[in-house]
Amino acid sequence: MVMVVCGGSGSGKSEFAEQATTSFARTDRDSKLLYIATMMGEDAESKCKIQRHRHMRKDKGFETIECFFDLKDLVLENNSIVLLDCLSNLVSNECFAKGGAGKQTVEEVLAGIYSIKAQAKHLIIVTNDVFGDAISYDPYTQWFMQVLGQLNCHIAALADEVVEVVYGIPVYYKGFLHGLKIGR
Repeated sequence: MVMVVCGGSGSGKSEFAEQATTSFARTDRDSKLLYIATMMGEDAESKCKIQRHRHMRKDKGFETIECFFDLKDLVLENNSIVLLDCLSNLVSNECFAKGGAGKQTVEEVLAGIYSIKAQAKHLIIVTNDVFGDAISYDPYTQWFMQVLGQLNCHIAALADEVVEVVYGIPVYYKGFLHGLKIGR
C-alpha cells in the first residue's frame, strides 16, 4: 500500500504521516518501522527542523535511515512499513547538491520509490505543496518546482491513498482504504 501525504509548510503533514505509519504497525505487529530522513542539516533552520522531527518520532519505534541521494540503493526488510519524509528535500538534494542526479532527478527518484515500494509492506511518502503562491521565482527554483510537480503527479498516480493535510486536518483526494481516524 502506498500513501502520499502532502501539505504546506507547518500544516501537520509529518505528524499525520507518522500517525498513519504507526497505525499500520499496530495492525501488523511483526513489521519493522523505518523512517527515511532526507533533509541535510546544512544550516541552523534545517538543523532545528531535524531535531523537532526526531523529537516527534521519539518513542514511536522508528529506525531512522538518513538517505539524501540514491534512494534506489536502499535494501530494506520485506515486512517494513516505511515513512519517507520528505520527497521535497530528496528532490532538492538530487537537483542541486554535489553528488545529486541533476537533470536525471525525476528518473532517479522514481527508481528509488519503485524500489522501496517493491520491498516494503507499506510506503508513506510526505511531500510539500509549494505551488500555492503566485510569486515569480528564479529559473533554478522554477525548475525545482517543475521536477517536484512531476514527481508528485507520478507518486499520486501510483498511490492507493492521497491525503492533503490542511491546518492539521486530513483531506482525502484518493482512497480511504484503511479507515484511519487521525487528527487533532
